[in-house]
Amino acid sequence: MNHAPQKKTRRILASILFPITLAALVVAADPAWSKPHADAMPASSPAPAGRVDTLGKVNFPTSCAPHVQSQIEEGVALLHSFQYRQAESTFTEVTRQEPRCAMAYWGKAMSLYEQLWDWPDAKEFAEGRKDIDTAEKQKAVTPHERAYLDVARVFYQKKPEWDQDTRMKAFSDAWEKVYHQFPDDTEAGAFYGLSLAALAEEGVNETANRKRAIAVLEPLFRAAPDDPGPAHYLIHSADTPDLAPQALDAARRYASIAPDSAHALHMPAHIFVRLGLWRESIESNQASAKAAAEATRSGRADMHYQVHAMDFLDYSYLQAGDEAAASQVTEDLKNVVGANAQQIADHQADFRARAALELHQWKAAESLPVPDSKPRWQQTTYWVRAIGAARNGDVAEAQKDLAKLQEVVAALADKSKKKGPSSDEDDVQVQETQAWIAFEQGKVDDAVKKLRAAADTDDAEEVEAISMPAREMLADMLMEAKRAPEALHEYEVTLRECPNRFDALYGAAHAAESAGHPEDARKYFSNLVASSIPSADRPELQEARTYIAAN
Repeated sequence: MNHAPQKKTRRILASILFPITLAALVVAADPAWSKPHADAMPASSPAPAGRVDTLGKVNFPTSCAPHVQSQIEEGVALLHSFQYRQAESTFTEVTRQEPRCAMAYWGKAMSLYEQLWDWPDAKEFAEGRKDIDTAEKQKAVTPHERAYLDVARVFYQKKPEWDQDTRMKAFSDAWEKVYHQFPDDTEAGAFYGLSLAALAEEGVNETANRKRAIAVLEPLFRAAPDDPGPAHYLIHSADTPDLAPQALDAARRYASIAPDSAHALHMPAHIFVRLGLWRESIESNQASAKAAAEATRSGRADMHYQVHAMDFLDYSYLQAGDEAAASQVTEDLKNVVGANAQQIADHQADFRARAALELHQWKAAESLPVPDSKPRWQQTTYWVRAIGAARNGDVAEAQKDLAKLQEVVAALADKSKKKGPSSDEDDVQVQETQAWIAFEQGKVDDAVKKLRAAADTDDAEEVEAISMPAREMLADMLMEAKRAPEALHEYEVTLRECPNRFDALYGAAHAAESAGHPEDARKYFSNLVASSIPSADRPELQEARTYIAAN
């Protein structure tokens, strides 16, 4: 599931569906689904000693007994790959074997703060403080260990007057001190970089903090290419359209660093999707989904890791032109290890809505069944139903679904504790729907104006990269309005932000042809064919090949 903050995700997303989006998922709207609480997790046991070689190589010397050192490093490696439950279990096992090991208690405390995914509740804060109290009572603590404990103390200290951003900023500042105090410590630098990425995800000086994180992490990645921390956090830090190219090397490296981590196998896909590398994304998520299923069966994970990978896999198949493969992913949700009937139905509803939207199947979109579930799981369906009805010319039905969508958006905004839209009128999905209704009513200029405003908001938010951009919808609308030159411009803007999206390439080719630019039409059709996979079955690809052969 995409455990990114709610304000960074919308629509079909998902997912961290993941913690892995997956953003996603609306964490604040449905915390029980978003986070694998201990009482909902399968029984877990620490990974056997020696698995650190399949989780990456960390350098984390401690004053603890030599016989637990490899397990401590394994716990740190698990933290670096966001395998939080496994990390907590591993550190707990160390405390049983060596009760005086301060850094094992530190590791337990750090496992409770799932950065980028979820915020600790009151019980977890109390537990974290208890772990740090225990760690600080140990006698054989080195200055290096003391520095790490001080950072954890900053985060878990009782400061009821602090809001979330203030606490995160204090935590990051504390890591910065350790980073400068121990410049040769790769792990300290990695954790500092992650703290900056976490601030960015919360919207705190977002661009600046992403760039600061990259500046810290990129040299660490080059110097320690087998350490999972720098590679993983570099991917998160650069997970925007503009910055993604800076993490491509890390994306292509991370899976081989930690092949035993389902999240490590998936995470490169965030960069592959940003760059339109559909085949690499498909391979990444196929491997991740398989590893996640095996980890869940063995009690080392829960189902959201598998579903999140499948979310990205479904999207990537659609963009690569393989409609049949995407449909199969939706059906395969039935086989997700550990998922109950409601969870399967909820995710299938999202996937089917995505397919109807991406494939422009407006009749199917209008008739999508609304899941009998919580509002978060109804939102996508109402949105796609409303657009489908509008584009089918059924304004009355579109307005009914729009009203339901507005109710859902308002309910989620009220429930969320994060900064959300000031009203449902500011929600991008609502604006998109209103625009298509206005367009069908003949109010073309008003429709274009509203959809352009939605596109501008969409671009500024840099939301999860696995949903249709509002600007692409704007380009589609301009083509419907016989305004091909304007449409071509908007498709080209879309493709700069979201390279190789199927609809944008196909639309750009038609817009270029209509605008009298056959050479550009051929270029976009050629790109469409090149970015698809050999098994792709969408009819648009045959049209593209025919055009290329004739021109």
